[in-house]
Amino acid sequence: MRDSWKLIALGALALGLIALFMTIDGSGNWDYILPRRSRKIVAILLTGAAISLSTVVFQTLTNNKILTPTLIGLVSMYLLLQTGIVFLFGSTVLTSMAKNMQFALAVGLMVLFAGVLYKLLFKREGNHLYFLLLVGIICGTFFSSIASFMQMLLDPNDFLIVQDKMFASFNNMNTDVLMIAVALVLLVLSYFYRDFKYLDVMALGKEHAVNLGVPHERITKRLLVAVALLVAVSTALVGPVTFLGLLVSNVAYRMLGTFRHAVVIPGTILISIVALVGGQLIVERVFTFSTTLSVILNFIGGIYFLYLLLKESKTT
Repeated sequence: MRDSWKLIALGALALGLIALFMTIDGSGNWDYILPRRSRKIVAILLTGAAISLSTVVFQTLTNNKILTPTLIGLVSMYLLLQTGIVFLFGSTVLTSMAKNMQFALAVGLMVLFAGVLYKLLFKREGNHLYFLLLVGIICGTFFSSIASFMQMLLDPNDFLIVQDKMFASFNNMNTDVLMIAVALVLLVLSYFYRDFKYLDVMALGKEHAVNLGVPHERITKRLLVAVALLVAVSTALVGPVTFLGLLVSNVAYRMLGTFRHAVVIPGTILISIVALVGGQLIVERVFTFSTTLSVILNFIGGIYFLYLLLKESKTT
């Protein structure tokens, strides 16, 4: 009952912020304002749900609360793609390319990279998750290094175009791309929904899960595919938000005081929505678009990540 009241309070806060975001400074121009803000809200809801769910699932599979799916190199692959297009073909190609094509190319390349990575690593026997993290970190560092090298050689005007892709943005969202992203996320959730019921048992560890009759290897592979798809769609839609998942998942565990995924997952999604909507309001109304939401979230998330590392070192 206490968990239910906490979720209700988070839901009420999220709905209140959404209502404030939709109506603040409306000035009666509802025919213009509501469609634009509605696209932002849908993108925020989708991004918050995808990042939150993928982070909670990934942390459960790795049994580590300070890891995020960005460690497997998908975000670095996205940045390398954007930089590579500008470096090889010029910024006019990227800016003139249809957003649908950009979205499909980014999602396709990230899913392809994850598929190749999983295919190679799942052939190994034993505990492949830690080897996956190691290879993912190496690949991510490699992609980031190539992208940084290309950015150093770019014309300053071209670099500004790439820089816009390095931070998440909910402005000027293409309706077609948004609907495609919504459809993809719903498809992923509907296909992998039956696997989420195993998360509580898998959080106990591989040995306990196997002893309790859970097909650990098969479920792990399927859920890692779901994680990669969710991260790819959210990143291709709005851009990288590195520390959002880490921040909201750990806040949810502390606030809700439970490890039951039936409570943690909706709680994490609601906290993510509160953070994104509240952060977007601050960006628009306080900073007047002089900064981006991802900069604020990454700054707070980075500090919180250091706090978690220091706390873990003291407990060990």
